[in-house]
Order: sequence, then structure tokens, then C-alpha cells
Amino acid sequence: MNAIKLFNLSKSALPLLKPRLTVAPTITRNNWIYVNDKEDSMKWSDITDRAATAMFWTEICRGFMITLGHIFKEPATINYPFEKGPLSPRFRGEHALRRYPSGEERCIACKLCESICPAQAITIEAEERADGSRRTTRYDIDMTKCIYCGFCQEACPVDAIVEGPNFEFSTETHEELLYNKEKLLSNGDRWESEIASNIYADHLYR
Repeated sequence: MNAIKLFNLSKSALPLLKPRLTVAPTITRNNWIYVNDKEDSMKWSDITDRAATAMFWTEICRGFMITLGHIFKEPATINYPFEKGPLSPRFRGEHALRRYPSGEERCIACKLCESICPAQAITIEAEERADGSRRTTRYDIDMTKCIYCGFCQEACPVDAIVEGPNFEFSTETHEELLYNKEKLLSNGDRWESEIASNIYADHLYR
């Protein structure tokens, strides 16, 4: 009989476990649970197939052929960090505050990003300028709290706060991941071309 012994059970445990064994038909003999109690076919062709499989190790040969075939294919891996794979325009990486082409910061201190952030990672303080416009005096993001959900980017009416394409910003201390306004603006200046192209590529779906 072509059966696989799974594990030994006591008679008292069988009624408790048997209703859960619904993956495959089971049969119990001598307190052992068996799966696949189907008898092997005794047809001459099936017998010879089983004998050839056992004698000539056909499964191993097929495995070697698959391995040999992959040797001559182009590798799927890349030589990181010297080679990097493509990123989607919707990739959510390191945060950045953007400016207008004139150099004026985009953020109007509406605080929608602060209110929508589910991790409460954003802290904003604002004041009114002499010309009547509102601008932030403080814009902090605790990157150790951020869950990179993208809600801040979606809520911003002027595309001021965005999650850029940079994913290589690991640090050695916790304090380095407490971003202030100057750090966010410098990120925006650094990645503005990539951020602008990503926003343009995704503008039809926003």
C-alpha cells in the first residue's frame, strides 16, 4: 500500500483531531493516520514506469536539465548597488518638501497632512506673513513613526509634501530620522526632477 504515516495518535486524541483533518481523505489503522491509501496500479505499463523511475533516477535527471537550462539564461539578479532596478512612479520613499520654480516653498500650512497622518508623525507650526500668505515655521516628520501610506501626499492640495524615489536613507542613530523643515526642503531640491516626472507620469490617475 502506498501510504504515508503522518504521526502516531492515542485513541483518546483521535476524536478531537479527526474533524480537523479535511485536507485529504484519511484512514486510520493501529492509531496511525494515513493519507493516499490508494493502491498502486498493477498494469504492466505502470509497473515499468515505476521501475524505470527508480532505476534510472529520472526525477534527478530532469532536475539537472532544468539547472543546466538556467545556466545559459540571463541572470535575474542585479549587481546592487552598482545596478538598480526600475521604480514605479508611485513608489513611496523618503519624504520631501517641494518648491515652486521661483524658489518659493509650496506648503501653505493647511495642515491637512498633519491631520490625516494615521501615525501622527507630522508636526506643523505656521504663521501669517506680511503679504497675508501662510507659511510653515516648523515642519517635522518622525520617520521612525511613518508607515509610508502616502496619505500626506494625497491630501496636499499643492503637491508640497511628497514621498520621493529615494529608498537609501538608513541611519545609525534615531535622531537622524527626525526630519525638520530644512532637511525636507533639501530633499525636495535634490530630487525635484525625479519627483516632477513621477507626478506627471501619474497625473491621469489622481
